[in-house]
Amino acid sequence: MSRPNILLISSDQQRADCLGFMGRKVKTPHLDQLAAEGAHFTGCITPTVVCQPARASILTGQLCRTHGVHDNGIDLDPEVGQKGFAGAMSAAGYQTSYFGKAHFSTYHTYEPTGTPECLRSSTQYDADWYGPYMGFQHVELMLVGHNWWAPEKPPAGQHYERFYHMDGRGDEKTRLMWENAGDTKGAAQTWHSRLPVAWHNTPWTADRAIDWLKHGRDRQKPFCTWVSFPDPHHPFDCPEPWSRLHDPDEVDLPRNRTRDFEGKPWWHKAAMENEPADPKFADLRKAYSRIPPQTDAQLREIIANTYGQISFIDHQVGRLMIALQEAGIDENTIVIYISDHGDWLGDHGLILKGPMHYEGLLRVPMIVRGPGVRAGAAVDQPVSTLDLAPTFLDYGEARPLHQMHGESLRPLFETPDATRDFALNEWGLLPGRVGVALELRTVRTCTHKLTVDLNSGAGELYDLQADPDEMHNLFDMPEATEIRARLEGYLASRPDDMRPDSVPVGTA
Repeated sequence: MSRPNILLISSDQQRADCLGFMGRKVKTPHLDQLAAEGAHFTGCITPTVVCQPARASILTGQLCRTHGVHDNGIDLDPEVGQKGFAGAMSAAGYQTSYFGKAHFSTYHTYEPTGTPECLRSSTQYDADWYGPYMGFQHVELMLVGHNWWAPEKPPAGQHYERFYHMDGRGDEKTRLMWENAGDTKGAAQTWHSRLPVAWHNTPWTADRAIDWLKHGRDRQKPFCTWVSFPDPHHPFDCPEPWSRLHDPDEVDLPRNRTRDFEGKPWWHKAAMENEPADPKFADLRKAYSRIPPQTDAQLREIIANTYGQISFIDHQVGRLMIALQEAGIDENTIVIYISDHGDWLGDHGLILKGPMHYEGLLRVPMIVRGPGVRAGAAVDQPVSTLDLAPTFLDYGEARPLHQMHGESLRPLFETPDATRDFALNEWGLLPGRVGVALELRTVRTCTHKLTVDLNSGAGELYDLQADPDEMHNLFDMPEATEIRARLEGYLASRPDDMRPDSVPVGTA
């Protein structure tokens, strides 16, 4: 078999269970079909539960304290980024391309940084700039992609922003984008956007990738492409008619949706109540990155809108699969669907993300279809999106350009008896987010999960089989001494290659 093409498709802030075939009441027919034709991983976690570190880990195959992006607001060093899977696959003869939201560099910065993703530096890049960037030979990017902010007006912005404003009616579109076309019961950051879907960044992302597959690639070479959708990230502003696809009265609510910090580590309460230590963006962090407790009616609106966003992405996945079929390359293309991290989405009375590593936030989708992948397989082994980079190099017969912490998933794709013991997650939180610095380390196995703050020594430990809702913290319980010691041993196995603290250049 010739070396396969690689098509990585990612969403932003999607829980592992928010898929139709996983039992939630969300309509995802194309992803359901992808899972039926391939394998899906029920124990896949994110290497970090916020965007920039997670995305840098997917690219580099390294944990965040090694690649240096240990919190949002820190730029990935291009010298490190260029040695990730895109650079290695390019060196091995693959065409590499990227479409959509990258977020390898910070958007909202204190000062211009010179990167193509910095809002204040994007004017430095001409309209004919299409890369290279972080090892990808061809890129078509959007900046931010979350509609709390209006798309930048050219000459600022990148490829999506020029598309959005090209007819001179960008202000009119933005007005429609921010209008609520229905009653959302006062739910936080939730509305039925009136932006016509033809101008939305979700179909634009698929459009650009499909156009490249049809007209932009060299058909004599294999490709490695990342297609990155910016939803279902908040605000929950799904456009009509997709926002109406799921009836709020019929969506599923979490079993435990009461905010209660009793028995939890001290930082749970602090993260929700402390003042962010960021004088320039403290108000933004409180207004945008925290959501107060919601009523059940409001939570239903948020979940229904999120489901609409996911279904809208699912439709684009179907279009991408058709493009592969039309090009006659579907049988020699490995397709992977993931998200960068999850969302609490009401679990424990919480919404969005932060330093509480509950399953809804930590676990992410991973669906894989392609030559040699076991059809219909459900894999519960603890893996991570950190493993994707070495997996791509394995299939592409490419040499790694730096040390990677992940391991190739190919044995798990192809054989039912392959196993993994654990997967790791880490986060070096700066005080700008929650008012206090945290140094979190998490390990997840098939049965248990441990999170420790190295600064204070506090932690939480859950038996995921006996306590799937993570209600009972076993960290200091005598009966959990043995399993805690084993999990701490897994944490201690992390390679000793951590970098010192990085300096943030902005918020995210």
